[in-house]
Amino acid sequence: MITPVILCGGSGTRLWPVSRRAYPKQFVPLLGDETPFQATVRRVAGAPFAPPVIMTACDFRFVVGEQMAAIGAAPGTIVIEPDARNTAPSILAAALSAGEPDALLLVLPADHAIDDAAAFRASVERGAKAARAGRIVTFGIVPDRPETGYGYLELPPDAGAVSPLLRFVEKPDAAQAARMIAGGNWLWNAGIFLFSARTMVAAFETHAPEYLAPVRAAVEGARDDLDFRRLASAPWRGLPDLSIDYAVLEKAANLSVVRHEGHWSDLGGWEAVWRESGGTGDQVIAGPRCTAIDCHATLLRSEDPATEVVGIGLSDLMVVATADAVLVADRARSQDVRLAVAALKDRGAPQAEAFPRDHRPWGWSETLALSEAFQVKRIVVKPGGILSLQSHRHRAEHWVVVSGTARVTIGSDVALFGANQSVYVPQGAVHRLENPTDQPMILIEVQTGSYFGEDDITRYEDAYARP
Repeated sequence: MITPVILCGGSGTRLWPVSRRAYPKQFVPLLGDETPFQATVRRVAGAPFAPPVIMTACDFRFVVGEQMAAIGAAPGTIVIEPDARNTAPSILAAALSAGEPDALLLVLPADHAIDDAAAFRASVERGAKAARAGRIVTFGIVPDRPETGYGYLELPPDAGAVSPLLRFVEKPDAAQAARMIAGGNWLWNAGIFLFSARTMVAAFETHAPEYLAPVRAAVEGARDDLDFRRLASAPWRGLPDLSIDYAVLEKAANLSVVRHEGHWSDLGGWEAVWRESGGTGDQVIAGPRCTAIDCHATLLRSEDPATEVVGIGLSDLMVVATADAVLVADRARSQDVRLAVAALKDRGAPQAEAFPRDHRPWGWSETLALSEAFQVKRIVVKPGGILSLQSHRHRAEHWVVVSGTARVTIGSDVALFGANQSVYVPQGAVHRLENPTDQPMILIEVQTGSYFGEDDITRYEDAYARP
C-alpha cells in the first residue's frame, strides 16, 4: 500500500481575489463543483492507496474534514502543523510518522488539476519499484508550451518512462524555457514525490540534518485534538522555512523521474484557470453572471450572486469579481497577481487576506454592514452546529431568526426561537447559539457597542476545542 500525504496549507495568492490566506484555492471550486482538494482526495482513493495523511494548518482543520465528508471519502489522518514552514518539515514529519521504515509515501499538493485518475495511478505504480529500491521519485509532465511559471526537470537524452534526474531548473525566463522545450529532454516539475520513509529520513540526515531533532520532537510530542493530530508547537516554530526542493532534493543523487503522459496543471494563476476551463486562442471564458461583448481571449468571472460582470471590447484580460474586490489584469501577467496581494497587505486592506464571509466549524458568518456604532452580520449555523459558550465585554447583540430553529442560552435560561422571532443578548451576558435541527438555521445579528473585533470573545466552553 502507498500512503498519500496531501499538503494543503498554502495560501494561493496568485488566484486572488477568489483565493486568500483565510480560505485558499485548494478549498475553492475553481473548475466545476468540486474543489481541488476534494479532487486530490478522490484521485488517491482505493487500491493501491491507504487512507491519506492530510498535512494542514489549524485554521483549515474543520474545512478539511467537512470537504472529505462531503464527497464520502474514507477518514484519513488530519495532522495540524503549528506554523507554516513550507514543505520540507511537513514531508519529514510524514516520514517520521509512517510507522514502518519501508512504507511508501506519495506526497501531493492539494491544489493541482489532473484529469485522468487512471493514468495518474499508472504513473505512480511505475514509480513504486524505483521508490522501493531507495530512489526518491519525482513526476514530470511533458510540456506543450514554454511555460515560465513552472520548474523544470532535466532528463538524460535517452530517458525512458522512469529515468534518473540530472537537475532542477526553477522558473526559467521565456527564452530559456523555449530552448528547453526544443531540446526535448525537459519535463515540467509537478511537485509530486514518491519515496520510502527510510529513504527520505536518510536524505534529511545527509542534506538537512538541522531538521531532524526538532521535527522528531514535534512528532513525538504530538497530541490528539478531537479528530485531529496536533504536532507539538515549541520545536516546530524554530524550523527553517524551506521547500523540500531546496532543503533536500536539489542536493540528492538518488533521484528518478516518472514521465507522466496525462494532462496536469498546478492551477497556479488565472491564466491556468482560463486554459483548464477550455480557453484556447481567442476564446472567451465567461462564467455565470458574466456578459462578454466583442471580447477575445479573456476570462470573466463573478463569485458574487449580486454582481454582474460585463466586458466590452476586451482582449487578453482577466476580470474576476467577488463581493469585496475586483481584479482586472493582463492575462500575460497572471503570475504577478501576488504583487497586488502584497501591495494590499502593505496598506492594511483586509481584502488582501480575509473574506467578508468567515468560515467556522459550526457554519459561517458574513458582515453585511459595519460602522463605528454597529455591525450587521448574517449567520448560518449548519445542522447540529454549536457556537461556543461566550460573552463580550464591548458589545450587545440582537438576533432575528429568519430561517430554521435556534436554541439560545443566556445565563441560566434556554429557549427555542423560530423564524420571525428575535432575542436580545445584553453586553457581558454569557450566551450560546445552537442549531438543534437537521436543517440550516439562518439569523441576522445586529451588534451594538464600542468595539466589534473577534478578540472581544471570552470562551467558557467550546465543542470544537478552540481556545
